[in-house]
Amino acid sequence: MKKKFLRLGITLLLLTSFSTACSSLGVKDEAKPKTNTADTSASNGNESVKLRIMWWGSQARHDATLKMLDLYTKKHPNVTFEPEYSGFDGYLDKLSTEAASKNAPDIIQMDAAWLADWNARGQLSDLSTGININDVDPKLLETGEYNGKLTAVPLGGNAWGMIYDKSALEKLGIAPPKDGWTWEDYFSMGEKIKSMLGKDQYPFKDGTADSTLYANYQLSKGKGWPITQEGKFNYDKATWLEYANTFADLRKKGIVPPPDVQLADIDLDPTQDMLIKGQLIFKGMHAAQVSAYESLKPNSIGVAAIPKAEQPGGWLKATFYFSVNQDSKYKEEAKKFIDWFINDPEATEIDGTTRGIPISNNIVSVMKPKFNQGDQLTVEMIDMTAKSSQAFNPGAPGWADFGKEESDIKQQLMFGKITPEQAYDELAKAAKKYEK
Repeated sequence: MKKKFLRLGITLLLLTSFSTACSSLGVKDEAKPKTNTADTSASNGNESVKLRIMWWGSQARHDATLKMLDLYTKKHPNVTFEPEYSGFDGYLDKLSTEAASKNAPDIIQMDAAWLADWNARGQLSDLSTGININDVDPKLLETGEYNGKLTAVPLGGNAWGMIYDKSALEKLGIAPPKDGWTWEDYFSMGEKIKSMLGKDQYPFKDGTADSTLYANYQLSKGKGWPITQEGKFNYDKATWLEYANTFADLRKKGIVPPPDVQLADIDLDPTQDMLIKGQLIFKGMHAAQVSAYESLKPNSIGVAAIPKAEQPGGWLKATFYFSVNQDSKYKEEAKKFIDWFINDPEATEIDGTTRGIPISNNIVSVMKPKFNQGDQLTVEMIDMTAKSSQAFNPGAPGWADFGKEESDIKQQLMFGKITPEQAYDELAKAAKKYEK
């Protein structure tokens, strides 16, 4: 994907990463002989250290991260890097394969959804000391803790909301969503907009197979997360049937794309992203990705919170995390790098908001006057969501594989092979394999 994006001359795309380094926080590194044991990894400042670091993201994030690595090496000549980066697709598969063979990178960009399983397997180092986290919101830090230890350092503030094609709405004479808009507003706006669009244009996607949007919907109805953080199947049947039947009706009316068209949509791919191509108005999105959309569609992107019902449907979260491989020989050097990555003004200026709003409140105060339009939209979505949001659920240990079964069942429903009732029964049946 990277090569593809480079070839196309793009500037953006997705996601995360992280790394290491400890330091000047009262813990003086002891120069120790390099060994293969996990805890004797500190460099004496002269020993050559090569850190493997892995992240996913947009081209803008790749470019920024590579510049940061070069800068770090200039300041610490004994430390060089072996970067591994790509788009999101295939990232976890590659990382999991490397981890299974005890060959994972030293510093790994992690998503919140993966932390429960990686922590349960003891694959992440304790980062509780050696990194200055004094300027980080304690609530965000808690999302990276496991059994009282910090194993994942948040890299940026984030929110789950919606983006929309502002220019398209203006041309149609449709007012943008207001704070506190509801699911009824969302669906009725969709019906109104579709009547004004061309044959191959749609107001929004079919949410049938979108488990994130369904979680938004069920949360807003006051029914909790579909899968609880404790690992319990909690799809509310009445809410699910209401949701699935609503989208079945929209699908029948041609208001949402046909299944085959929708499944070809790839976020931030200029040739396959329906919103960028002018075929879609609204899309669920992380705040951290807004800058990338703004780059691809300048001055045309608007942001909104997730529609609400009795309760809000969206949430705040950290963008991504840096964790350190438990098997790394260079844990202390990795922590030193992470400390520099989140706290150094020169480093964070290079990174900008490619990983969301910087996690250090001190850094944000310094950078805010320099934010560009994309950065400002990122802050705007976070602020809109922060007014009323749900507590984020990073996922239950052992449930990572359920997502694929869940997607397969819902796609069968989207293609009309099963009914909403049968889909519910299949989801409940699949969940029994994961419930403890």
